[in-house]
Parts: sequence; C-alpha cells; structure tokens
Amino acid sequence: MGIYKLLLPKMGESVSEATITKWVKEVGDMIAEDEAVVEIATDKVDSDVPSPVGGKLLKKLFEENQVAQVGDVIALLEVEGEGEEEESVAQVESAPAVDPVSQVDEDVAEPLNNGHEEHTTEIPGIPGTELLEEKDVEKTVIHSSDRFYSPLVKNIAQEEGLSQEELDNIVGTGLEGRVTKQDVLGYLANRSSSTKAITSQPIANEQVSPEKPTVATMKTSSGDEIVEMDRMRKLIADHMVHSVKTSPHVASFVEADVTNLVQWREKIKEGYKKREGENITFTPIFIEAISKALKDFPMVNVSIDGHNIIKRKNINIGMAAALPSGNLIVPVIKNADQLSLVGLSKSVNDLASRARANQLKPDDTQGGTFTFTNIGAFGNIMGVPIINQPQAAILAVGTIKKRPAVLETEYGDVIAIRHMMYLSMSYDHRIIDGALGGTFLKRVADYLENWDVNRVI
Repeated sequence: MGIYKLLLPKMGESVSEATITKWVKEVGDMIAEDEAVVEIATDKVDSDVPSPVGGKLLKKLFEENQVAQVGDVIALLEVEGEGEEEESVAQVESAPAVDPVSQVDEDVAEPLNNGHEEHTTEIPGIPGTELLEEKDVEKTVIHSSDRFYSPLVKNIAQEEGLSQEELDNIVGTGLEGRVTKQDVLGYLANRSSSTKAITSQPIANEQVSPEKPTVATMKTSSGDEIVEMDRMRKLIADHMVHSVKTSPHVASFVEADVTNLVQWREKIKEGYKKREGENITFTPIFIEAISKALKDFPMVNVSIDGHNIIKRKNINIGMAAALPSGNLIVPVIKNADQLSLVGLSKSVNDLASRARANQLKPDDTQGGTFTFTNIGAFGNIMGVPIINQPQAAILAVGTIKKRPAVLETEYGDVIAIRHMMYLSMSYDHRIIDGALGGTFLKRVADYLENWDVNRVI
C-alpha cells in the first residue's frame, strides 16, 4: 500500500490560505476518486476539496476551524500500490459547500460587498500540521527583503506601520516559514501589550491624565436573544469596518428619466425570452452603462497602493447578489466592456443563479474593479453603499417609480407621467474628487436616459 498526500489546492490569485470548516470523511472511511473529503472556506467562497485518487482516509492533519496555507498537506490517504509517497494538489471545481462569502467586496463584495477583493480568509485560526514522525519541528525565522508575503500580510503591515525589518523578523508558521495573517496579528498584539506596559508608567514631574472610560459590555434584557454571527456575516462585518477606516467616503446622487428604457424592455422581453430561454432584467443594462462610463472616465476604475494610483486595464464589474441565508456576495463579470448586451445578460443570470445555489467558484468573486448594487430590488429609492475595497467606488440604483415630471417640448413645458430612478455612488475621496465622481455618475445616467427605443439585440 502507498501513502497519498492530499494538499490544499490553489484557489485563485492571491488567496493563500483557507479555513477547514468541516471534514466530510472520517479516518478509516473509504474515498472514491473525485469524492469530497473536506469543506474549506476563504473570504471569497466555500468549496469542497475532492480527492484525485481513491483510497482510505488514514490521517487528518488539520482540525476543523484551523487555517491551512495553500500547498499544506491536509490529509493522508492509503492507496493501492507501492513506492514512495505521492503528493498532489486537488482541484477545487465542485460546488461550494455552505455560504459563499461576499461584498460588498476583495478586491464581501467586496457590497455584500462589499468584501475583500483578493484577500485571504478573515476567520481566526492557527495553522498547524502533524508530521508523519509526530516530532516537534523548530520554527525558523527568515530574514530577507526578498521574503514572500501575501497581499493581506502586506496590507496589514502597511496599515499598522510595520517596518520591513520588523516584518522580516516575524516568525513564520506557514508553509516553508511563510508569514501568515495570524503571525502578524500575534506580533502586533504582543507589540501593543509591550507599548501599553511602557506608556502606563507615570513620567516624573508630569501629570498623568485619568484613564479614558472603557466601552461597557453590551447589556441584555429579559427576553433578548443572542444570535452569534455566522462565518460569512463576520467576514462582511470586518470588511465593512475595514473599508470605512481605509477610505474617506463621499457620495453623489442623480435622478434619471428611464422611460424609454422601461418601454423598450417591455417591448422586447417576451421575444427575448422565447429566443434565449431566459429573462432580460435591468441589471445587464445598468452594467453596460457603467462599463461605457468607465471607459470614458478611466480614473474611476482605479485602486490605491500607498501614494500610488493603480489604473486598472480591465473593466470587471462586481454585482452584489442576495443569498438565501440573508447574506450577500459579489460575483464578478470579467471584461464587461467587451460583452454584448446579450452576453452581459447571460453572465448576470448565470452568476446570480449559481450564487443562490451556492455553486460559485473562487475565481467568480475575484478581480473586481468596480461594484454595482441594485437596492431598488428591495423597494428602496436610494442608498449610500460602502466601497468594496480595494476598489475606489460603488454605484447603487434605486427602484423605478412612475412620477409626474416636467418635460420641455417645442410647444412649451408639459407635465407627464415618467419612469424615474435615483442613482447614487460612494467613492474614495483620496483619489476621486466631487467633480470626477459627479460627472461620472451623470454620464451613467445619460446613457440610461438616452436609450434607443429601436435598439435590436
């Protein structure tokens, strides 16, 4: 018999770790080829890890809720054959297990994403692995400016003001001594405690001000119910706080007369459904208008890295989608500006249906450069969404309502019943000023207002 090493697979760009959420198989269980062994979670989606080979589960090297790095051996399987131990990375291609993770948007959704765009998992845990010989291994410290750090580790170091020297001196517990998020947070906690101990000593001849009151523990009353956040809601909560702390949010609003658009869709929707076998909603139409405006104003399709501006080459629109669990997720339409309206409609319907069925893959939620959310679907007329880091803006559309409006005609002004809608956009004031943000938003509204009622798709 041989031993097969099941490795944690690569799950997309810049995703370097995942949380073990549930072992589907127990030690001693027989596993068929391509059968799921364990469920894992990143800050993007939840997935199954299937076994590329058939065999018996010999050993689990990670417990549930522990964090493993990409390439870590997570399980040992006993397989038919002899020879040296084999080693392989399973490909995550099956449907996600429980809740896929959002927004609102890295790079929970990302509005739902509003979530981290290309960040690693936020669930606390300590990665660890048990060697075959079950001997303790001494951790090594790598001192080198060429040492590899994941984007999440770099972001934390930058936000906390860690020098390169400090970063290089952190003990790495990941694969091959790699520094993980937990390593950095542990170092910061120890540094913070040391600083607090020093600064808490009174200085001679200096008056010590009284301590500031600490935040009181939340009190509950009789009958109150305490509901613990699920993993996805925790990620969304952390992502939202991170976004507000990172970007100075400002917002602009415009009102659009979308009567021509509404009448056009009403005219073509039945024929479209018969021809394509699915509905055409307003969402792909809004995304098309946003894509056009981003080509007109490329400085909105940006991210910030310190004092550098990254102008994104691709226009990848994140689309906030509601999940049956009540949470949100932001699947991404890649190269939206290169798709026809039919192509956008099919992409929107496909991503939305797979999101509701918890069947998104990790790559489906990565690479977004701008996020769109339709709050009108819930009957809201307008809102102020939170930016999906590390993007620079997020646009929301409200519900379309019939209202009396003043129209200018060659015979004078008249009052008519029109379909009106509000658009709002939150944007990062470090890079997008009011003139750019407001002009961009108005351009999106113009594309919707000037819709060709004779357009053929």
